Amino acid sequence: MPAPTIAIKRVKKQAGLAFWMQRVLEECDRAGVAFAPDPIHDLRVALRRCNSMAGGIAAIDPHAEWKEMKKAGKRLFRRLGELRDVHVMQEWVHLLDSPDDPATGPLLQTFTAREEQLKLQAVQALSDFDRKQWQRWSRSLPRRMTRFRQGSLVFRHLALERWTEAYKLHQQALRNRSQVGFHRLRVGLKRFRYIVENFLPTEHAAWSDDLKQVQDLLGEVHDLDVLWSAAARANVFPDLEARSRWQKRIGDERARRIETYRNKMLGKESLWQVWRAQLPDRKQIESAAWLRLKLWASLLDPDFKHSLHVMRLALQLYDGLAVNGKTPEAAGQDRAILGIAALLHDVGRYKGEKGHHKASYRMIRRLAPPLGWTAQDLLTAGIVARYHRGTLPQFRQKAFRGVSPAQRRDILRLAAVLRLANAFDACRDGRIQRLEVQSQNGWLQIAAQGYSVRDRAAESIAAARHLLETVYHRPVMVKPMKVKLGTAN
Repeated sequence: MPAPTIAIKRVKKQAGLAFWMQRVLEECDRAGVAFAPDPIHDLRVALRRCNSMAGGIAAIDPHAEWKEMKKAGKRLFRRLGELRDVHVMQEWVHLLDSPDDPATGPLLQTFTAREEQLKLQAVQALSDFDRKQWQRWSRSLPRRMTRFRQGSLVFRHLALERWTEAYKLHQQALRNRSQVGFHRLRVGLKRFRYIVENFLPTEHAAWSDDLKQVQDLLGEVHDLDVLWSAAARANVFPDLEARSRWQKRIGDERARRIETYRNKMLGKESLWQVWRAQLPDRKQIESAAWLRLKLWASLLDPDFKHSLHVMRLALQLYDGLAVNGKTPEAAGQDRAILGIAALLHDVGRYKGEKGHHKASYRMIRRLAPPLGWTAQDLLTAGIVARYHRGTLPQFRQKAFRGVSPAQRRDILRLAAVLRLANAFDACRDGRIQRLEVQSQNGWLQIAAQGYSVRDRAAESIAAARHLLETVYHRPVMVKPMKVKLGTAN
């Protein structure tokens, strides 16, 4: 039996955020005339496209307007959701009806009565929707969106993140076969589809038909679950036989769609594997996660060039200390955490200079970890960034709550390296380009290319080296690096 169909206007494939935001305003006018099925559906489609674009961009662009626009769109989308459900259920009742079925009329009457109530709520929802603010966003946000290139590694990484989440939900749904499981899978697959649809034009051209078909199957399963739940609550069946008959019809349609879904989505040749094969591999995941964090920081940090330079100096220090055997053989992840802490250490300056190191810690801690990173990794990086300046770290401080003794030692070591690296560029002129570390007679000696004891930064460097001396239990001496004649600076 075919699923209910509601006509959808054809739009240009290249339609972007500006188009869909304007479309929302146009569909608001159409929907407000009679709140008929087509305009309500079209308005929700336009809202969903805007919300999905905002959600995708907000994952890499911290500008507050993305979340504000998404929140406003989602609020209207949800308030129209129950009315849309009633329209869909009315169509399903007609499709599942049989001649002279005594339950059909009462079911339709129940849904029609509910529709009238929901239309009144929809009137209020449209009235509450701030169209002037939406119009302002429709001018400012598409301009911001031009900063991000469709099809880039960042969006392919974001798509893989959504694929991973959806695939886990797929496994759970097929394992427990519950309504909740398939509903969550439907939502997870939608999120993956929207990233592909909005930001990966090449993949969308290849996958769009399959994505739509699978999404439709899960959508129809959800519709049938909602229909049976509403029909059972309505209590309009004249007898047990009529109730069982409708339950079987709905159950059979649901089972057919789940079986079709299984046939497409299980096995080595399933669509899941087809999609995964075209998304970033393991090596690309690491570089893409770095790129996303770098992009996020660059949109916040008012002197991102300084942060990039500090990251390079911090990694030179770290590598030099490791080469000299004065630290345990560090895992690559420790080095990556130091690099990210250095890269993000000044994002708090976005909110002002005062206490910006603490603001950086809070912002990093709240950041959703990109695929390839964990929340614990970012928390550690946030604590390291927190102590790039200011008071020395103390284990009784709030940032160290719940941190194990071993983790504390690692954080202290990385914070010491970052604090000194930051001091080497205290003047933010990038003059000190290279650092070399040597161990001599119980000292740690750091040779700095471009350093002079008469520099303004010398005092900051002298103060910053104290934490490193404490961690390594030996004095640290900084001296200018001798550069041979003819060697490029």
